[in-house]
Amino acid sequence: MSEQVNEKGGASETDPNPVMRWLVSKLMTRLFTEKRMRAKRQKAEARRKKTGGPHRIEYFHQLDDGYSHLAAQVLPAIAQRYHVEITCHLVSSHHSGAENDNIPEPDLLSRLSRFDAFHVAPEYGLEFPKHDEPLLPELSARAAEILAVQSSQSFIECAAEVGGAMWAGNFHALEKLAKKYGSVSSESAEKKQLAGSQRLTDIKHYSGAMFYYGDEWYWGVDRLYQLEKRLASVGADLNPDQALLLDRPACEAGPLKDNGSLTLEVFPSLRSPYSAISFDRAVKLARDSGVKLVVRPVLPMIMRGVPATREKGMYIFMDAAREAHAAGIAYGNFSDPIGDPVRRAYSLYPWAEAQGRGAEFISSFLSCAFAQGVNTNRASGLKKMVEQAGLDWGKAKRLIGNPGWEAALEENRLAMYEAGLWGVPSFRLLDANDQEVLSLWGQDRLWLFAREIQRQLVTV
Repeated sequence: MSEQVNEKGGASETDPNPVMRWLVSKLMTRLFTEKRMRAKRQKAEARRKKTGGPHRIEYFHQLDDGYSHLAAQVLPAIAQRYHVEITCHLVSSHHSGAENDNIPEPDLLSRLSRFDAFHVAPEYGLEFPKHDEPLLPELSARAAEILAVQSSQSFIECAAEVGGAMWAGNFHALEKLAKKYGSVSSESAEKKQLAGSQRLTDIKHYSGAMFYYGDEWYWGVDRLYQLEKRLASVGADLNPDQALLLDRPACEAGPLKDNGSLTLEVFPSLRSPYSAISFDRAVKLARDSGVKLVVRPVLPMIMRGVPATREKGMYIFMDAAREAHAAGIAYGNFSDPIGDPVRRAYSLYPWAEAQGRGAEFISSFLSCAFAQGVNTNRASGLKKMVEQAGLDWGKAKRLIGNPGWEAALEENRLAMYEAGLWGVPSFRLLDANDQEVLSLWGQDRLWLFAREIQRQLVTV
């Protein structure tokens, strides 16, 4: 996911003018407050009641996406647990990102979705096979022919079974399922996928494994807890006394403490909403578990020339705000630091790191930009950020603009890409020999690193 707000509109400039910077900051601050998001939900529920419609979820399934296969496995449980009507759509991998600016690295994302799904599945009680190579097109095509003929109800019942055979590379099993559930021609399957992709575009999203309910998007199994809580709040939970189907795992350090033999590398960006809501938690995880923390900042994606769109930016800021609210993290008073504020801050980072305050410096900047509304484009704002990090502004102001930081950030970016990652925040756990144990992208995976640290310490 990108930290970019609007590549297609006025805020797309790397160094926007002060008025545009202020307008974008105010817009993002206003749109995603808890009060405003709650009011939007209430409006959607009032509209549903007025029309007498059901609680309707639209689900978008992308066959070659590992996250979609995880989501398919929980569809029957959602349908059984909640008083909802689920409409299922097939979407094309090409339309949902591979040929547009929403997903600028489609091959990397496809590989990551398989790798990530393999690691996440058992933690959620789901299944996903180790699948290093891309899915064979003929497998996904046959699966599409089977799923395209299904009603939404039968899709819910068989999507996981079809996906299981497909991901296992079992052509024979797929043919048996085609006889059992029926199938259509490849042309009809393609039309079905194009129709689903168009619906996805029409309601302003771009990715598979997405649930859409009441004007709000929920990504796969990782956001199911948010959707479940919302359904419960409107009386759609048929078993409200039971635990959620898939609650968000807690990011807890655990009982075993390391002596610094393990290293947790954190790759943040100074303009990333997801970095803003996860960086302090990553620092705390390292501290509480005793692992060595190495902070490896990178340039924001937009400043690296990575494209994105308005719809993606809006979703990311909304989702980050929602995640922050759920975790009780200060977030939402935004002052966009894109361009010169980021560059000036990074010119000070080597000095901050040399003072042993590198993590505090990143934390302070993210807090100022995303929670305190501090304008770091001004000297007064930068001063506040520096002093909040426990550093001397008198010394810092003489170092602003110093060159030499660019090479280190580029080295960090290359290391991130080498690990199969490209977005921020990303995390990498290394063993005592600096060999990679686990590398994953996204604030959603901190809890998995906490569990992996514990597993590694058991074997020490």
